[in-house]
Amino acid sequence: MSANTTQVGIARGLDRLVSSRGRQFWLLQTMGWGAYFAAAYIGALAYEKPSSYITLIVGAAAMGFVLSIALRLIYRRIWQDAPWRVISAGLVACYGLGLVWAVGKNLIYWKLYKPDYVPDSLMSYFHGTMTSTYVFICWSGLYIGIKYYQLLQEQRQQTLRANALAHEAQLKMLRYQLNPHFLFNTLNAISTLILDRDNETANRAVTRLSDFLRYTLHNDPLKKISLEQELKSLSLYLEIEKVRFQERLEVELDIGKKASKALVPSLITQPIIENAIKYAVAPREEGGRLRISAHVIQGRLVMELEDDGPGLDGNERAREGRGVGLSNTRERLAQMYGDQYSLELTRAQPSGLRVIIALPYET
Repeated sequence: MSANTTQVGIARGLDRLVSSRGRQFWLLQTMGWGAYFAAAYIGALAYEKPSSYITLIVGAAAMGFVLSIALRLIYRRIWQDAPWRVISAGLVACYGLGLVWAVGKNLIYWKLYKPDYVPDSLMSYFHGTMTSTYVFICWSGLYIGIKYYQLLQEQRQQTLRANALAHEAQLKMLRYQLNPHFLFNTLNAISTLILDRDNETANRAVTRLSDFLRYTLHNDPLKKISLEQELKSLSLYLEIEKVRFQERLEVELDIGKKASKALVPSLITQPIIENAIKYAVAPREEGGRLRISAHVIQGRLVMELEDDGPGLDGNERAREGRGVGLSNTRERLAQMYGDQYSLELTRAQPSGLRVIIALPYET
């Protein structure tokens, strides 16, 4: 799966999380007060209450349902305040709504069972206030706990999305960091051909360059392509270099049929080959030979890119130059594969440098 796909998936997940919060509240709210009704009803049956008692239970559950919505509005209004203020205001709200709920339940009870009852004191209306308050405190604990869980999930989604965006930006930076050096060299070669009045070769080089640049611009640096496609793009690059080096540049390919179908990051081989040409072919009057092989070994794609130059035993500038290109390639692979890849440098025989890249085999 590409990083673009991951990013889109994370964005959609975040949108679903935010949009589903309201639905989650109403679902849990209905289930919670439904459970309250069921528990009260079972208690009424256990204590052999009359059938009319269900009216009191329904009324109490309905009032609790509505009053807890008011409590939710209070929490939403004070949510950004300091924690101690949220807790203090929440306790006061629970007590106040508990008073209202207790009065409502008492009025329903008197209406059903004591129609002629006249309370002897104001406090009679508030009988059961603490029990009602405890119910709202329990409701508050569940509400705050679920809300914090949702916020943590949202923050996690946002962190994943930010990491995906950073991951994408870093990969693009690494990818496009590889192109300018090659472009400058090619334009300089074309300029030399024009000065030498070799217009046919210059025109061929411009055509090859435009094809190669079109390919790089139309391919997402985060997307994986088949090795077969990767080698086609590499052949465009090598044809441009052959305009410069002609017979001085030899290329040998050894690609297994199964390996050609493997998925690899686009243009992952180009900077390594560019390094090989710059440090193993260009400085030598007789030129040099490049060998590219790829085979599937024990479920992994193993690619070898080899030259017959001086290897890393050359001058300091060559070592530093190769180090930058290989470092970029290594970092790009690390971004895409984590610890599931390897990139090794070995000495080629009889001379030269061999770069071995091993990746998980994917098709």
